[in-house]
Amino acid sequence: MPMKQDTICALATPPGGAIAVVRVSGPDAVAITGSIFSKSLEKALGYTLHFGQIKDMDGKELDDVLVSVFRTPHSYTGEDSTEISLHGSSYIVKNLLESLIWAGARQAEPGEFTMRAFMNGKLDLSQAEAVADLISSSTQATHQMAMSQMRGQFSQELKDLQGQLLHLTSLLELELDFNDQDVEFANRKELSELMNKIEKHIKDLADSFQMGNAIKNGIPVAIIGAPNVGKSTLLNALVGEERAIVSNIQGTTRDLIEDTTQIGGITFRFIDTAGIRSTQSKLERMGIERSIQAAERAKIILLLTESNQPFPDIDFRDDQIVMQVINKCDMTLPSSSYLYHRQPDSRLFHISAANGDGLDILRNALVKEVSLPTNLDDTHAIVTNVRHYNALKQALKALRRAKKAFADQTPTDLVAEDLRGCLHHLGEITGSEITSEDVLHNIFANFCVGK
Repeated sequence: MPMKQDTICALATPPGGAIAVVRVSGPDAVAITGSIFSKSLEKALGYTLHFGQIKDMDGKELDDVLVSVFRTPHSYTGEDSTEISLHGSSYIVKNLLESLIWAGARQAEPGEFTMRAFMNGKLDLSQAEAVADLISSSTQATHQMAMSQMRGQFSQELKDLQGQLLHLTSLLELELDFNDQDVEFANRKELSELMNKIEKHIKDLADSFQMGNAIKNGIPVAIIGAPNVGKSTLLNALVGEERAIVSNIQGTTRDLIEDTTQIGGITFRFIDTAGIRSTQSKLERMGIERSIQAAERAKIILLLTESNQPFPDIDFRDDQIVMQVINKCDMTLPSSSYLYHRQPDSRLFHISAANGDGLDILRNALVKEVSLPTNLDDTHAIVTNVRHYNALKQALKALRRAKKAFADQTPTDLVAEDLRGCLHHLGEITGSEITSEDVLHNIFANFCVGK
């Protein structure tokens, strides 16, 4: 996509605040800003701040402002740019933008500043997408994941994988050039082990999507149990408001009730479901069917019962976290001493949803089950983007085809073709396509025979 060489401007902060920032970027950004500023910016250095007055199209003073100057390539977009900090009046902002356009800039299109950052090599595609995630982050966990991706951890992992695949592909391509001499440039066992290592890394990244997507959109937690064991009371207690009707009449909840709350910097999406039992009521049976469907979609199951009652006999997926919760313990035990008898790694909890006993322990356990690593820089990245996930799945398929072909002693050119397919799909994530020229360069830089 060709990069437009004009200069753009736009409001970079939400409207209505006390302070606004207008961003200008492009080859004439400094000159255009200087033309409506009370001081010359022609010789202004990058990373400098200038106080003065901005003028409207008629030359009248509009506002006292601070102008930040950034010189290429050391700016967000990689271009010369300025950021004008002014009072947040909609009248002042409107007139400033009109003045900048009158002086030679144009209104930026949605996302165009970040697009220019990508086109100028300041960000790759995955980092550019992380900018939007960072802006929309509402919890500590989503902020942490977006920051990690924007700082390039995910990009670096992909770059490392591409480097290993390029090494593999180059070896196989080189053998093709010497096919008539029956030359092998790599140990077959080592190549197979390298393919296994790369496959595991890509699979780990793809598998992280389930958790990453759940954290980004809220961890779905289904509260499942028989009628009248306190599911609605527990939902209300966890979200901190009366979202569900509480009654001692069985079958009160016939539809799913859902609400979100943050615990330990992570968003949980709690789903109160209809009590599971045999019933002649058509409406209640429909509610129970929806309960089972909600349980199938949930990441975490709070399987609820009350003292002296068995837990419902339900099969759950192996990848689901099932936490067994015994409610109404305050009605059967003389004190809250039961709170301290749980084993540290147990998923069995004793609570009273009505008076709050044991809920802090349950909340802490929920966070522990899904918490992110303390330092994401020391671990694999967590994938949160559907586009990235789909590309990783395609890369994994291509690599597995290459592995099978390699094990079956398929001609080298076919194995290399699948490896190039894997490289292509990884490159889709960051926008850094590995070309035939890259393979050639790697061959001559590292494997040139006899100079």
